[in-house]
This record gives sequence, structure tokens and C-alpha cells, in this order.
Amino acid sequence: MNELSLAVVGLDFPNADRSNRRFEMALCVPGEPVHLVREPRNKADPRAVAVVSCRAIQLGYLTAERCGWIGARIGSGEAFEALFQDHGRHAAVIRVRFGGGTVTLPAPRPTVEDEPFDWGA
Repeated sequence: MNELSLAVVGLDFPNADRSNRRFEMALCVPGEPVHLVREPRNKADPRAVAVVSCRAIQLGYLTAERCGWIGARIGSGEAFEALFQDHGRHAAVIRVRFGGGTVTLPAPRPTVEDEPFDWGA
């Protein structure tokens, strides 16, 4: 699997610099780059991978289930590209591509405003 979408969790936790992760997520635009940063000295999980916006503000972390695998790929020096994909209620979503090439973003999810109103209901 060279390209996948990943959840970014921990949006409600404050950053050490007191920046607000949810506010930063609201500023993110689909397709803008994000950075993945391994945190081997993280006391809660030495496999943690932080997700940082292009404005250098931490958005949160990859889920614990994905950190080991993604962190190992990053640690091995494998080429990758990561983009912000979507805003979620409980998590941000990023898109990552390993092994070179360009990341492709899936079509955006329809919003309530995009769905036609059924006046006959």
C-alpha cells in the first residue's frame, strides 16, 4: 500500500506553545503539505508520529495503530509526501504517499449544503 488516508487524533489537546490544534485544522486547506515527525522520546509512546501543518503548528498524532508502521517507513528513509485531506468532527484526515509520485486526493465528501432539499418529505 503506497498511498493511504490517515486519521490525525488528539485535536483537543493543547500544544506546548499553547497553540490550538482545532483552530489550526480549521485553517488547513485540502492539498496543502503537512509534515510527519517521529517522536522517539515521547513518554506516552516512543513510536508516536506527530502531524504538523505547513505553518509549523502541530495538529495532533497519527493513531497508535498506524504509528509503528508509518514511523518505521519514515525512519528507513523511504520517500514520502503528505497532504492535508479533510476536516473531520473528531479527527483531521491526511493523505500520504510512499515511494515517490504525486499524492492524489479523493473527491471531497458531500456536505449537508451540497445535498438537495426534498420539499416533499
